[in-house]
Amino acid sequence: MWVGALVRRWKGGSGFDKIDLYTRGTLHSLVWMSIVPQVLLSVTRPVRESDAPVALIAGTVLIAIAQGFCSTPLVARSLDACLRHGTIERPLPTLGAVLMLANTAGLLGLGAYAGPEEFPELPLALSAAALPFTTSLVLITPIWVSSVALACLSAGVSGVTSLAGGSGSFALQTFAGVGFGVGLLAVTARLSAWSLGVMSKLRDAQDVKTRLAVAEERLRFGRDMHDVLGRNLAVIALKSELAVELAQRGKPTAMDQMVEVQRIARASQQEVRDVVRGYREADLPTELLGAQGALRAAGIECAVHGDGGRLPAPVQSALGWAVREAATNVLRHGDPQRCDIRLETERDGIRLVVENDGVTPGTPGAPGGGSGLHGLRERLAAVGGSLEAGPTGDGLFQLTAAVPLPSPRSTAPAPPAIA
Repeated sequence: MWVGALVRRWKGGSGFDKIDLYTRGTLHSLVWMSIVPQVLLSVTRPVRESDAPVALIAGTVLIAIAQGFCSTPLVARSLDACLRHGTIERPLPTLGAVLMLANTAGLLGLGAYAGPEEFPELPLALSAAALPFTTSLVLITPIWVSSVALACLSAGVSGVTSLAGGSGSFALQTFAGVGFGVGLLAVTARLSAWSLGVMSKLRDAQDVKTRLAVAEERLRFGRDMHDVLGRNLAVIALKSELAVELAQRGKPTAMDQMVEVQRIARASQQEVRDVVRGYREADLPTELLGAQGALRAAGIECAVHGDGGRLPAPVQSALGWAVREAATNVLRHGDPQRCDIRLETERDGIRLVVENDGVTPGTPGAPGGGSGLHGLRERLAAVGGSLEAGPTGDGLFQLTAAVPLPSPRSTAPAPPAIA
């Protein structure tokens, strides 16, 4: 069940979600890949043929497994704390450290019974015992702290190995093996967390950039409305006050002032309509260039063929909205790498085809998609057009908007490619 959930999360996630899932899966795999070998090494022939008590062997194996179950949530919380520059509650790291020391002590006890020289896999087992906790340690402590802790652990383990009867060369081998093995994997975990943190900051910056663009557009529209209405409303207010004063004095010119107020109000109403119409209308060449720039800025390779410069204004506006909606869907849904936008001239009309890869189950146009395409169909229907959108079955998503033209354009040359 959980495997299917992971597969669905992978297929439906964005690029950052996949990197996050891959990084967490890698760290958890390192934990359990260190548990399995030390469990197997705890029951090898040198240990079984020694005088080691069964209770010590069984206890070492159980402690190793317990360390795996403790380190799994510890690694997840440590990674979250590392990415958010936060802290982690003390009981779980304390338990992880205790289990690591107990696991290491159990392996050293088995090595003492079997004889360090007769148990050459002991350095590997000790490295595996230290790995689960140190994976979390390097994520929640400064580098120098984790480096000192690793050096002390390696020195302590090699010293105990020497006291247990191991030769100097074997103790040195243990020190080098534990230090290098655990240190290398600890550096890998730290670099993985750093890479994930950089990706998280880039995603947050992209979100901020999008919100700023929306806010800037709102400010632009607000400035346009202020410029259109500000002066006229001020004149209307002044003339209304003047008309009131003239009316109170019984002057007939008050009627002239109200007529002028009526004229300015109607003119302002028309100016507001013009501003809103310009804000709502979509110019096809501008939308094509804007879509290409937005997609490339998001890291999506985009090729645009044709500009629709000779199309009637209503057709250009409808297709411009189609380009805007298609580009929005490409940016918001799936994880595309490439998008192609084509204007194809036919005998009785023109077709806009937008095709991209990176299809996910929630892509609009598929069952359960968004409502933006419904509004787009209404815009195209106003000029006699139609819309088709959905996965093509080969990992691509295609949106096709077809609009009829008043006269055949089959003899028109193919428009040049923008990119």
